[in-house]
Amino acid sequence: MTHTILRTVRGGLLAALALLTLGTSTPAEAALPGNWLYVTVTRGQARSSDTRGTLLLCDPPQGHARAVKACAELAGAGGDVGRIPLKNGMCVQVYAPVRVTARGVWDGRPVAYEHTFANSCVMAARTGSVFALSS
Repeated sequence: MTHTILRTVRGGLLAALALLTLGTSTPAEAALPGNWLYVTVTRGQARSSDTRGTLLLCDPPQGHARAVKACAELAGAGGDVGRIPLKNGMCVQVYAPVRVTARGVWDGRPVAYEHTFANSCVMAARTGSVFALSS
């Protein structure tokens, strides 16, 4: 139980550190070693309160429901979410907007990505596992 509490506290501290460093210069971003992204998913219209986020650490993969796969996809794309190869492109044409953001550092370079997709199927097809946050 103590191990679970320590892991939860550590994750919370890392997330807080990531949030503090997101708008700062390169020296502050170096506070988290390795490759990492703070990712968020907002379902619904832009003013929705249904936003979820997590810190994805990739050295080693952790902090995310599908960290191993997300980190592998990002590594294949050089840390550029927009370059992840298209997955199953067969999605229904239902408008249920999903806005995603990713901020962090990959190979020492700052990463900033944001996009609004028509629905979660299109989001998954375009971004792989990066924004596959647990419910």
